[in-house]
Amino acid sequence: MTIGARVLKTGLAVAVALWVGMLVKLDTPLIAAIAAIFTIQPSIYRSWVQLLDQLQGNMMGAAIAIVAVWSVGNSPILVGGVCIGVILLCLRLRVKEDAIGLTLVTVVVVMEAQGESWLLAFDRLAAILTGIVSAFVVNVAVAPPRHRNRFVNRVQEAEALLSRLLRTAISNELKETVFQDEYKRIRGMLRKLEEFYALFAEERVWRREVRLQRARLLIVYQGMIAALEKGVSLLDAVEEIYFSVSTAQAWNRIIDRQIESLCGYHEQLMWKWQGKMKPGSHAAAPPEEVSMLLSEMIVDRDESDPTSRAKLLVITSAVFSYEQQLRRLDKLMEQWLQREERGHASDITVRAE
Repeated sequence: MTIGARVLKTGLAVAVALWVGMLVKLDTPLIAAIAAIFTIQPSIYRSWVQLLDQLQGNMMGAAIAIVAVWSVGNSPILVGGVCIGVILLCLRLRVKEDAIGLTLVTVVVVMEAQGESWLLAFDRLAAILTGIVSAFVVNVAVAPPRHRNRFVNRVQEAEALLSRLLRTAISNELKETVFQDEYKRIRGMLRKLEEFYALFAEERVWRREVRLQRARLLIVYQGMIAALEKGVSLLDAVEEIYFSVSTAQAWNRIIDRQIESLCGYHEQLMWKWQGKMKPGSHAAAPPEEVSMLLSEMIVDRDESDPTSRAKLLVITSAVFSYEQQLRRLDKLMEQWLQREERGHASDITVRAE
């Protein structure tokens, strides 16, 4: 089991919130620690948005709690009723659900404290705000999330798993239970990649040139995800259709070699992106004629059952879609790497001058 940065930062945020609470002599520093736990987010942008939402929601909740105690009191039934009203108001104002929980904590602790003294109520509100700010500072200052590196590493892991599944799909070498487990795993990887892409895409960049560069990088990342999705679609087609139709040995050999070539092409593209290939080397794309040959062999075959022919065309279409997406990804990578090389060369020229 590995301990991620977010886990460590949560613990550190709790420690900082408690330390600050004791430093400023809050009566209830424990509430600051609870607020810090609610505020930790997986990205700096989300931390900033969460900070604003939490401040807005907690100030609103505190104001409602004070007015409620003044007007109707703070009996348990009234506290529950006020919480219901605050939830409805937050939903009406489109406050994010992550911020509603801590807002309710504010309402409860303020209403409960006002039964004793106003100073205690404001002390608890200050404790909540201390926890929110402490968590934001920790999330920004300590090990800021590097979604770019995490995304590429996850793409490489997913590509390696997809390659193993595709290479054994035609030969049917894996046990069914093993295949199903690995298939669920790669589906989970794709969902995680979508989450990482969303985290990277939502980060704000203020400089125009950096923003344009990042927009081009996002296009490449979209191509990486699309290539994996096309590969999984091919895996689905082979698993669902291939073994239910009788096929010629020649067609079997060609499609097996084509899938092997596409897997190697995909693997080399990831090597290329990570700078592992020699200068001037290119990823080995399979000949375009092979996919056409597969289609021609299906059309030309003497098949009395048109359904079988249609099923084989589905597999061929999935092969062609995967190949086209890999070729598109190759072009996107090449354009990006060329721009990066030109930018690096211009920087060296400027420094020399």
